[in-house]
Amino acid sequence: MITVVEALNILNNISIRKSEITLPLHLVNNYILSQDVFSPINMPPFRQSAMDGFAIQTDENNSYKIIGEIKAGDTENIKLSKGQSVKIFTGAKVPDDANAVIQIEKCSVNESILTIEIEPKINQNIRPIGEQIFINDIALSKDTLLNPAAIGFLAGLGITEVKVYKKPSVGIIVTGNELIEPGIPLPDGKIYESNGIMLQMALSELTSEIQVYKVFDEYQATKQVIENAIAIHDVVLISGGISVGDYDFVYDSLQVIGVQTLFYKVNQKPGKPLFAGTFNDKVILALPGNPAASLTCFYIYVHPILKKIAGNSKTTSTAIKELSHDFVVDNPRSQFLKANYLDATVSVLSHQQSSMLNTFALANCLIYLPEGNYELKKGSKVDIYHI
Repeated sequence: MITVVEALNILNNISIRKSEITLPLHLVNNYILSQDVFSPINMPPFRQSAMDGFAIQTDENNSYKIIGEIKAGDTENIKLSKGQSVKIFTGAKVPDDANAVIQIEKCSVNESILTIEIEPKINQNIRPIGEQIFINDIALSKDTLLNPAAIGFLAGLGITEVKVYKKPSVGIIVTGNELIEPGIPLPDGKIYESNGIMLQMALSELTSEIQVYKVFDEYQATKQVIENAIAIHDVVLISGGISVGDYDFVYDSLQVIGVQTLFYKVNQKPGKPLFAGTFNDKVILALPGNPAASLTCFYIYVHPILKKIAGNSKTTSTAIKELSHDFVVDNPRSQFLKANYLDATVSVLSHQQSSMLNTFALANCLIYLPEGNYELKKGSKVDIYHI
């Protein structure tokens, strides 16, 4: 059995094979760029009005003759002489002969005569060509996380597809004779299966494909399902069957298949019977069957691996907070406790048992507490993992 720190270091040092794919913009939200993206155009591509108002060629006088109108999208280049103006709208192309745009609130109009109420400045309210970015400059750098703003920026440059790191395909194997599907009457001795859908939802933005397999506690069936999942997927998560009971067949199956063990059992609560291994370039993690233990191990160990495969260099989301209350630690194992933080403080929630999800549903972090016998006073600093 190894420590939490040792387990995290082992997983952090796994050599991960990252693959590139080209995807259209509407499919790349939350993907990571695998190459720099260069702008194919200047943005804006023409001198652009920043205001609704009047484009003028400045003159010594404050009166200008209005000779036309330019809306956003108009392509005509109206010729202006000194003392002339055109009405113009935000985003429209400023005539080549204009050297200022006066906002409409600073003007008055009498028939076709414009009177401006301020001293115009050269290039006032005109967005110059390339103000945002010049052609061939880097628009977004490699390893950038693509969010809606980034995708909108690229679309505004006329880009329709980009190269990104491929998200992993994940197989989830749920084991257990006691499990039945929600939605049907619950027989005596059975429980509803929840880990499959729980892990699917936790994985939803991290994967390219998710497939759930279910298997009874029988050795040959367990071994066959694991073999099939490893053949298909980049990452295989196994829920349950990894402990040492008479009907826990996952560990033995993994050994026979030839999965290389990175570690088995971590000195932590919940989630002691945690397995991590590799098969060629595949990653296999067997999680405890108890729902809260399974989800805890997912956030601490699985989530960073998936982010790393998908090209995200910031694989963990941790912080230091102050306890909002006293807390006594008396445990030979390190603990991950369901908790809630608000601003700089964090509070431990009730119902910490590994089988219970009710307070996990209200938690926004896990507090990490090293093993030992000690007391933490209100205001003590603790490490948290965002979830």
